Amino acid sequence: MFKSIGTTLITGMITVLPIALTIYLLYWLAVSSERVLGGILQWALPRVVYFPGLGTITGLVLVFLVGLLMKAVLVRQMFALGEGIVYRLPIIKSIYSAIRDLFEFFSPRKEQFDRVVIVTVNDMEMIGFITQDNPERLPESFRNPDSVLVYIPMSYMIGGFTLLIPKQEIKPCAMNMEEAMRFVLTAGITGKNDKKSRKRAEAT
Repeated sequence: MFKSIGTTLITGMITVLPIALTIYLLYWLAVSSERVLGGILQWALPRVVYFPGLGTITGLVLVFLVGLLMKAVLVRQMFALGEGIVYRLPIIKSIYSAIRDLFEFFSPRKEQFDRVVIVTVNDMEMIGFITQDNPERLPESFRNPDSVLVYIPMSYMIGGFTLLIPKQEIKPCAMNMEEAMRFVLTAGITGKNDKKSRKRAEAT
């Protein structure tokens, strides 16, 4: 009986926690933008004009405008110049570059990260993501036209390996990046077609 109750509680937590954490993250972002930008707007605008939530709306508009501006070559060059200064600052450059690389990994402009592959090592197959296939962008000692740089994540987000792998030892994987990342990070528990399986189970 207690085992059944415990199993039911765990199932409930697994179902509720992802939803709760996602909602909390969105709530935190909205509250943070409202607290920062809302305070500025209350100071700059007449009280009659301001209304709760205007800070959050302003934050979304600003982010959208930044995205539009980054399409201009001149703005990108100015941004690159500013980044160059940041990369010269001790400590700050390490923190900024790590955060920057993490977000660049999921950037929609980085089409190569959508290339999910299967890597064969000692007759074992692993899921990986091609991060660099241009030898000119690799350190000189790693430049090999017959190899590509592949990131192999470990389950449950505890790290991963970046390996230079010969092209003949990789093959395409019929999964998009989102499916593959979810599959790997959960050690395959979710399954590739988890949502479809749930729908079929609910239908029966």
